[in-house]
Amino acid sequence: MSGAEPGGRTPRAPVAFTVRRARRADMAAIWELEREFAVFERLEQQFTGSPERMAECLFGNGWPKLECFVAEVGGELAGLAIFYGAYSTFWTRPVLWLEDLFVSPRHRGLRIGRALFAAVAAVAVERGCARMDWAVLDWNRDAIDFYEHLGAASHGGWFTYRLSGEGLAAIAAESRAKP
Repeated sequence: MSGAEPGGRTPRAPVAFTVRRARRADMAAIWELEREFAVFERLEQQFTGSPERMAECLFGNGWPKLECFVAEVGGELAGLAIFYGAYSTFWTRPVLWLEDLFVSPRHRGLRIGRALFAAVAAVAVERGCARMDWAVLDWNRDAIDFYEHLGAASHGGWFTYRLSGEGLAAIAAESRAKP
């Protein structure tokens, strides 16, 4: 389809939007976008945190320190990008982890996702990051197409694993290191 965006969407008529750093006053809207994201990813059963804990990491002294860009359309938050720093011991340089990139479905096709992604990429470049990494669910073809359209590629040979809950607590109980 000529002029189609990744995922087969046709770009909509231009709508003014702003990408900016999130502010504490945005927390309720950020939390609602995160809830919408969890439903979209079919992971709402894992959406068990709290806006207060997230706000502490975004705007307070919580660890890890999160950063967030938001996109605003007509005074309404339409999307967000949440990210944080990490480190590559092999490259001995910082890396940036993009935790969440989400645009509400009613605001897709306006290039908001690309603008949010570009804002995070600019932070990575400004801070001398060796790379920017993120995860994509294997069924989310629209997201995969979006990232590949930007020039990103899956870094083959690596699998994402997770340890949580009782398994995490059990292995932690074996630690001999002093925290």
